[in-house]
Amino acid sequence: MQLLSPVKLGRIELANRVVMAPMTRSRADSQSDMPSQIMKDYYAQRAGAGLIITEGCHPSAEGKGYCRTPGLYTQAQQAAWGEICDAVHGRGGKIVLQLMHCGRVAHRDNKAAGVRTVGPSAIAAQGKIYTDAGMQDFVKPVAMSLGDIEQTIADYVAATKMAFAAGFDGVELHCTSGYLPAQFLSTGTNHRDDQYGGSLENRLRFVIELITAMTVVGGAGRVGMRICPGNPFNDLHDNDHCATFAALLDAIETIGLAYLHVIRMPKIQDNIALAKAHFSGPLIVNDSYSQETAEAALVDPQISAVSFGRAFIANPDLPLRFAGNRPLAEFNPRLLYSPGPEGYSDYPMSR
Repeated sequence: MQLLSPVKLGRIELANRVVMAPMTRSRADSQSDMPSQIMKDYYAQRAGAGLIITEGCHPSAEGKGYCRTPGLYTQAQQAAWGEICDAVHGRGGKIVLQLMHCGRVAHRDNKAAGVRTVGPSAIAAQGKIYTDAGMQDFVKPVAMSLGDIEQTIADYVAATKMAFAAGFDGVELHCTSGYLPAQFLSTGTNHRDDQYGGSLENRLRFVIELITAMTVVGGAGRVGMRICPGNPFNDLHDNDHCATFAALLDAIETIGLAYLHVIRMPKIQDNIALAKAHFSGPLIVNDSYSQETAEAALVDPQISAVSFGRAFIANPDLPLRFAGNRPLAEFNPRLLYSPGPEGYSDYPMSR
């Protein structure tokens, strides 16, 4: 079974090709953004994955968008993440931290008092965001100054350093779903008239500088990036997203990233073909794969692993279930983002 064979992504060696996809679960402390004890339990239970990619973690207080999401910008947060890394490594697993700056996708109720919401331009996203007080309209962001951009890149670099100090095997840049990197790339969210906006070359600049700075910390072989060209989530729109991402991947091709994590969108376009045409490194592919379709995908030599989201929620021992052809349990969508262990760390192992 190819899914259960080992593979190396950059400098990260995986015991199998069953990757746990990053999924926001909203179980961190709402005030301190600290990873909780039940988060430690949750990730340790799933250490049989060839690689765990954590939920999105904001590199600064400004980067927070949703309620009860974890951060990595204080020593206390680093220590708590370190315990999670130790728990996963203690069970033979590997774990990568996904860094996620939400940019304009935010509301003041989800942030500490006085913390700004920023974006490439002062354009509010259409729609609403969940808060513990109920659904609220997205707020209008502050357009980032050149100093803000410099500081944000420095925040990502600092978080990358803290991630490695905590024991993470790598870091992943979240570059889709309408969050800050995607906001800079897209014509609908980036109306700047300086070196970070306007032309395609300028709109690429922030992400290229950001991913390059992250690779300087511990080498490109420990850094991945997640993309989904054409994803309209969080009111994201680009006039030509295929051209944008083709140019982005061409620009980062020589960096030597550990992997590119690609979310497919078969009803809209072939994102995997786009990625393969412009990126020669290892691919992790994602979205609604079954065991059978994952095995079929791995026939392609450039596809190194498949990430599973919903299947890992209700099946903490997913690779073992695949190995034994055991039935998969279904997750409870009502409990995806609720606080506490129910529907999170209480799903049983198969017997």
